[in-house]
Amino acid sequence: MVQHALRVGALWGGLALCAAAGAAAPASSDKDRTAAYPNRAVRLITGSTGSTADITARFISVKLGERWGQQIVVDNRAGVGGIIGGEIVANAAPDGHTLYVSGISTQVSAPFLLKKMPFDPEKAFAPITLLTNSGLLLVVVPSVPASNLKEFLAYVRKQPNGLNYSSAAIGTSSHLTGELLVQVLGLRLNHVPYKGTGFALNALFTGEVQAAFLSTTTTSAQMKAGKLKALALLSDRRFPAVPDIPTSVEQGFRGLESYVWFGLYAPARMPRPLIDRINRDVTELLRTTEARELLLSQGAEATPTTPEEFVAFQKSEIRKWGKVIKQANVTVN
Repeated sequence: MVQHALRVGALWGGLALCAAAGAAAPASSDKDRTAAYPNRAVRLITGSTGSTADITARFISVKLGERWGQQIVVDNRAGVGGIIGGEIVANAAPDGHTLYVSGISTQVSAPFLLKKMPFDPEKAFAPITLLTNSGLLLVVVPSVPASNLKEFLAYVRKQPNGLNYSSAAIGTSSHLTGELLVQVLGLRLNHVPYKGTGFALNALFTGEVQAAFLSTTTTSAQMKAGKLKALALLSDRRFPAVPDIPTSVEQGFRGLESYVWFGLYAPARMPRPLIDRINRDVTELLRTTEARELLLSQGAEATPTTPEEFVAFQKSEIRKWGKVIKQANVTVN
């Protein structure tokens, strides 16, 4: 009996050691994977070509590719407010080789707009860092007789049918900002959605619309060429890329603040050491003088954060814009 008990004890002891070794394996494996990362090309999924998200993604891809010694391929997946690209990332392996540059359309607006989502933005992704913020401008065609926000409001109120404005898609910053002005100022603005930022911009030049709410990244070249007039930066502070454009707050209008931001995400369940590794490399890159100056020349501001700061920021955006969407009763079929 004693010998049998010893043999059983030895057996259980061996199993316990094996179990302990197995439990320790994932941590060791996570460290190994982090040290070896990336060991092949990285796929960086984002929205339509030429959009602010695409410009941000292409900058990141070049600089990180140089740092990591691996090719970073930008994969543009336009349509459905970023849902198509988001679904690819949500279903990808959480090994860091599929990353996602995304913003308000997918991460904030979509759950309020769609009756059925293929994923939960707050659960499907691991936020890594906020990347960039672009000031959002109220721009009009030169024929609109207004040079500031007050004159614009007076002009719109004189139009019996209101004024048409374009957006990159339903639920984007370029759309929801118009809804915000309608709610705060009681304006009559008619939303005309397009399939991407480029089409929304072109609608101004063809005369289909008279105004738009677009980022400094998108509009800087057009303003310099005199094709568009910027009436206000919808912010509580001036933006470095357009220091001469007064803010809505400066012009006496509070509550109109709106920003075009993009962040870097990975599939959920990615090991924390790998999240920290990517965060470190990306934020160090964004803090360089070269990055700040290059992004600024494109109308964007580098905004590196910790993962926790990024999560908190996203939650605040969900609260703000969720309220706007519900009040406007905006939906996507």
